[in-house]
Amino acid sequence: MDLAPAMTDMYDQALLGILQHVGNVQEFLGVLFGFLYRKTDFYRLLLRPDDRLGFPPGVAQTMALKAFKNFEHLARQDDEKRQRELVEKMRKREEKAAAERMKVPAVAQEVEIHSAPEPVPGPDDGAAARPQEPTAAEETAEAADCSVAAEPPGAAAPVESQPSALPKRQEQFQTNPDSYNGAVRENYTWSQDYSDLEIKVPVPKHIVKGRQVSVDLSSSSIRVAVLEGSSQHVLVEGRLTHKINTESSLWSLEPGKCILINLNKVGEYWWSAILEGEEPIDIDKINKERSMATVDEEEHAVLDRLTFDYHQKLQGKPQSHELKVHEMLKKGWDVEGSPFRGQKFDPAMFNISPGAVQF
Repeated sequence: MDLAPAMTDMYDQALLGILQHVGNVQEFLGVLFGFLYRKTDFYRLLLRPDDRLGFPPGVAQTMALKAFKNFEHLARQDDEKRQRELVEKMRKREEKAAAERMKVPAVAQEVEIHSAPEPVPGPDDGAAARPQEPTAAEETAEAADCSVAAEPPGAAAPVESQPSALPKRQEQFQTNPDSYNGAVRENYTWSQDYSDLEIKVPVPKHIVKGRQVSVDLSSSSIRVAVLEGSSQHVLVEGRLTHKINTESSLWSLEPGKCILINLNKVGEYWWSAILEGEEPIDIDKINKERSMATVDEEEHAVLDRLTFDYHQKLQGKPQSHELKVHEMLKKGWDVEGSPFRGQKFDPAMFNISPGAVQF
């Protein structure tokens, strides 16, 4: 059953509290399945026609395995995405280093977005944009790997480069990373996670410089165009179905392939469409779970500490709550008036429970 983000957050906090209390994932799973054993009919078997509670033999195990495999699949996708981003970052770093050695501009640099629909002057080799003055970090923005290389309608391109019939069902969108939790539309594809959207707009092969592209973003609208001779050819234009943060939204050009636009959501909720009036996606068939990439720093710190404690426990070493108390005890161990003054500090003298320490 899919849950609203607010409900997911509530359950995450409750489950995180349980995990923090028990101290490791193995015991946490024991708590969950123990609850199913004590309070539900999860382990009851339907063996007779008049049985009203339970499941047929093997069904409960299949349910648990299916849930595991669903999230295993998502975890693998997260890993693959991180690997692609790392490879792309290394490639861009090498290209930038080579460009600097040759005293030419790097492939992708950021330029400023203007609200006017006129082309935005930019560097020769790709562009990325923010409404604010680019920072040094922003000037290293990477161009995306655009898997959709079809020419937009109206552009001069061979017939064979035109896309085949567009997928229509959400199940088809979900199999493509470029339209995961999003959709494939005539002029672009889009995907989303808990806090951001990513739009890929194919461009003709001769669009290789940032000054050939115009991307205008406001909090509630978008316009994407390319220069065709002395005029502009509009690829995407319309009002957004929800508001975005323009200051943290950006775009970049993959020369001859596509424009990649990253939009930062104002609210953490799932979009059914990018533009008003276009066909909405089936929200009930997308993955609404938050990945580890969206976990905040406080939750990361808790999970890191639990992982550390688990490995320390397996090795028979002090856990984080014990180490913290040991540090405090060491400070007063050998001070004037201490009964332990002159003795070697012995942590085995103390039995410290996790609940006795506040992190």
